[in-house]
This record gives sequence, C-alpha cells and structure tokens, in this order.
Amino acid sequence: MDNNTKYNSDFFVIKALEDGVNVIGLTRGTDTRFHHSEKLDKGEVMIAQFTEHTSAVKVRGKALIQTSNGEMESE
Repeated sequence: MDNNTKYNSDFFVIKALEDGVNVIGLTRGTDTRFHHSEKLDKGEVMIAQFTEHTSAVKVRGKALIQTSNGEMESE
C-alpha cells in the first residue's frame, strides 16, 4: 500500500468566524504530540488533510469546519 492510499486523503476546510482561531495538528503514533499550529483571523480559510504524520486536528475558537461527512461549527 502506498502513502496515497494508506491514509484518508479527503480534504477538510476550516473557516475562522472570529480573529485568533487556533488550528493545531497532532501526531500519529504511540505518543500523541502537537506538531504544528496555525492562527487564523476572521474570514481566513485553511484547507488541510490528514497525513502519515497528522492523525488529528484541534480547533480552538469559533470556526466553521467542513468535511466530506458534513459541516459543524466550533464554539
């Protein structure tokens, strides 16, 4: 299995609904760690996907999150 099919390659979209929204990537493996973070201001959009290094994303602040499974809003 190559890296393109090993992990879900669907993209997800995070749109900041206020200034200062934090998007934090968490690692895969036995020890989950923060490995990357971005700060978005109101109206900014981040398009991302899970990779061999990223297994989860944490969103802090008010944002609209769109995935192939639906849409949700963080508070």
